[in-house]
Parts: sequence; structure tokens; C-alpha cells
Amino acid sequence: MEILHSKPVEDGFSMPAEFSPHSGCILIWPHRRDSWQNGAYAARTAFAELISIISRSEKVTVCARFEDYDEARRLLPAGVRVVEMSSDDSWARDVAPTFVTNGKKLRGIDWGFNAWGGLYDGLYFPWDKDNKMARKLCDLFMADCYDLRDFILEGGSIHTDGEGTLLTTEECLLGKGRNPQLSRQQIEQKLCSCLGVSKVIWLKRGIYNDETNGHIDNICAFTAPGEVVLAWTDDKDDPQYEISKECLDILESSCDARGRRIRVHKLPLPRPVHITEEECQGLDNMDGEPTRTPGERLAASYVNFYISNENVIVPFFGDENDKKAAEILGSLFPGREVAGISARDILIGGGNIHCITQQIPAVE
Repeated sequence: MEILHSKPVEDGFSMPAEFSPHSGCILIWPHRRDSWQNGAYAARTAFAELISIISRSEKVTVCARFEDYDEARRLLPAGVRVVEMSSDDSWARDVAPTFVTNGKKLRGIDWGFNAWGGLYDGLYFPWDKDNKMARKLCDLFMADCYDLRDFILEGGSIHTDGEGTLLTTEECLLGKGRNPQLSRQQIEQKLCSCLGVSKVIWLKRGIYNDETNGHIDNICAFTAPGEVVLAWTDDKDDPQYEISKECLDILESSCDARGRRIRVHKLPLPRPVHITEEECQGLDNMDGEPTRTPGERLAASYVNFYISNENVIVPFFGDENDKKAAEILGSLFPGREVAGISARDILIGGGNIHCITQQIPAVE
């Protein structure tokens, strides 16, 4: 593996859309006891179900700590590769490399990671193990690695159509905990030179109470060039309504990099999901303080799905809108089967299905 100091676009590389073919997927076995209740037991069951579905059409690699390797190997299908690798938590979307290609060759981008805000408003400290994972994974996959650790970025904060257009939020990328020394224009230039996009659509905010500072992958995602799903509620008393309406107005007045008007498909949100006192009691404290409080609203959204080669894997919440969300996504991905995963035990950790996965694009 070579460490590269050029920019991907200079070398003819760009980031494909998630709905493009994959050669594989990366996940990290959950272990952090202040993120995952009851020693991550329930979360591991949900992870294993998700991994089993993805592995039907993609080569899955799961990173596990030394002390968790044997359990992960025992619970996961034989065709899944389990490798020992240290981590601080289990958010592969944000700490694994962002893979770029020139159609024939695969390379990874090693962004800086500071636990969603560093010492300003980050969620844990230290984060040094997570910050080293992207480079280790590039080594594992024999992919040359772009050194961009001086730029803080998580994979969940960007979404591309593979044809020159990228979605993100101001709440996240312009936040004081990411790259406060850079202007919006400078951040946009960085995204364009690293990901091969020429148009950035900036939404204002993400899902209400999302502790990642409004990651795009929880509120809006491309389903095809020129088409997106947007997390939506008709309840004007819900604080999410104003946020989603603001996003809708921006999207409907936007064109993509090829001049197409953005077509928006509203994806209903589940009823607000609140963590229970019992669930909070199952979480360890961090630095002597609880990480969640009973009744806290969690950032539940059906947009946090993963597109595998054969499936669209959607978080379910035991809500009446589970079925409706699956039907909408099924109509938008006619070549893929929709699979629902009971995702509450993943959500308690702070994210969902898309947040714990990172696709590896296929190359010739």
C-alpha cells in the first residue's frame, strides 16, 4: 500500500454512488458498553442478522477486537471474513475509508476522524484507534491510500449520485467541531477535488436530535441520479417538520451536476422513538456520567438504509410506517429486494444500518 498525497481527482479517481455495484462491505463488531446496552449482546444479534443478509451478494469483512474475535467468528456465517482490528466504537461508515475508483482500480481516502466534533462537542475521547482504521483497512485490501487526515470528515456526512452531485448538511460540515478554520467554499472545493463531484447541494439540518450534528445519511439519500428520498413527517407540531420542509424547499429548487431537477420522494418517519429507563440502565457510564437519559428522543429514520447488490436493508422500529417505508423503497429499487431489520438495538448506539456499514465499490 502506498500513502498518497495527491488529490483523487488529479489521478482520475472519484466516488461511485452507493447503488452502483459493490465488491464488498465493511462492518465493525460492536463492543463499547456505553454505546451498546447490556454488553452489546442485543446489538450483536442485530448486526449478525444484517451481516447475513449483506453476505448473500457481497463479500463482508467484519473487524473485531482481540477479545471479541471468537464470538464474532462463531456467530457469523462461514463466508464472512472476520479480522482482528482494534477500534473505539463500531461506526464503519465514519471511520472506514471512503473508497474511490477510476473504474479499474480501487483506492481509499483516509479522512481525519475526531468522534463527531473533537474536544468541542465530540461524543467520546480518545478516538485514536478509530482514526487509524481507514489506513489499516486500505492495507488490508491492498488499496493505495490518500492521506487526508488534516480534513475532518465522516462518511455519513456525504452522499453522492456517482454523476457529479453530492449531498451534505451545513449543520455538520460547517460545525465548529469539524473544520472551523475552513470556509464553506474551501470545504466544497475539498469535496470536489477528493470525490470527483462538481455540484454540492447543501441542506441546512439533519434529523432532529441527531448527535452526529445532522449527518445527511439519516435524512436524505440518492436512490438514482436526480432522485432522492427525504425523511418526512406531516405533523407540524413535530420539530422535525420544519427541518424536513426546509430540506424539501432546497431540493425542489435545485438541479444536479447534469442540470436535472431533483425529484424528491418523501419517506415517512416512524413515530418518535424514545429510550426507556430500562435501556438506559443497560448502558455503562462514560467518565462517570450517563450517555443517555430516560425519555430522550432517538434519531430514528428509514433513510438510514444500506443498498447491497441484491437488497435494500431498512431499519424497522415496530411502527405502522415500517411497511409503508419498505413499499416506497421497493418501488424505487425495483431490481432489489427490501429486507427489514429490527433496528432499535442499533439505534440506541446512536446511528443505524447505514452508519455501521461501508461499501467497497466494484472495479473491473
